[in-house]
Amino acid sequence: MALPISVLAGIGLPFLSAYARPYLTESVFLLLVLAFLRVDPDAVRLRLSRPKLTLLASLWMALGVPLLCTGVIALCQPEWMTGDLAMILFIVTAAPCVMSAPAFIYLMGLDGALSLTVLMTATALVPLTAPLMAEVQASVLPAGTGLHLDGPALALRLAVLLGGSLLAAAAIRKFAGKAAIAEAKSSIDGLNVLILLFFAIAAMDGVAASFADRPLFTTGLTLLTFAAAFLQILVTMLLFAPAGTADAFAIAHATGNRNMGLMVAALGGTLPELVWLWFALGQLPIYMMPVLLKPFARHLSPHPVSRITH
Repeated sequence: MALPISVLAGIGLPFLSAYARPYLTESVFLLLVLAFLRVDPDAVRLRLSRPKLTLLASLWMALGVPLLCTGVIALCQPEWMTGDLAMILFIVTAAPCVMSAPAFIYLMGLDGALSLTVLMTATALVPLTAPLMAEVQASVLPAGTGLHLDGPALALRLAVLLGGSLLAAAAIRKFAGKAAIAEAKSSIDGLNVLILLFFAIAAMDGVAASFADRPLFTTGLTLLTFAAAFLQILVTMLLFAPAGTADAFAIAHATGNRNMGLMVAALGGTLPELVWLWFALGQLPIYMMPVLLKPFARHLSPHPVSRITH
């Protein structure tokens, strides 16, 4: 339960948010380093020995979902579409899954190997796919509403964040040794929770004020973030159902839980007010998903679902 509590603490400590927000990029980098430290190379190699499902899932997450959403918007050309909404559409569909997706799957009592492999593949693709999706979105959305980003600069920032954190994790692993990393699992998890708390405080800047000033609007936006997450999960579950319910669920969970923090960090941490509010509120479904989906996961697991404690 530490993850939901960390997000709620971020909302409840607005006096710290203004201080923490400028360091959001650094907190994302540290979270990436810790996530890469926990990667099990053997589990990745095992899944990559049969790469078809992993590749299809990664391409669906990185290209299929953003193309589908952008295509629907382009065909409908809604009058309410704005540049801010285009950016929201981008960060909620073009980002890879959160780095904690495999851990969430394990905590729900399922095999996280597929989630881990999809995470690694989709994350490796994002410096190429995210700028491409930004260009596609800018070219097909109604005039004045498309997202206009510097594609090469975005790709470079993503590559630096991901490559730098991967190299840092590799250096720590080489210096400390595999056995020491395994023995330090609890310490790494504890540090991860502390950084997640700091990240939540940084991300929640302005959320408490928004609830106070515009309670109905902010509540409605919160519900929309949950709807966006569950819609991606539902469509992905149906699409990958032939792969088996457990694997389809792992892919769907990853697809519905996007690492928007990575995209925000790559964009320099500066976003329009509405986009930042969506990003902040979008952390709620991510961190509450293991609790909400636990009853469903119980029916997929051949073993009892373990108690969710993180």
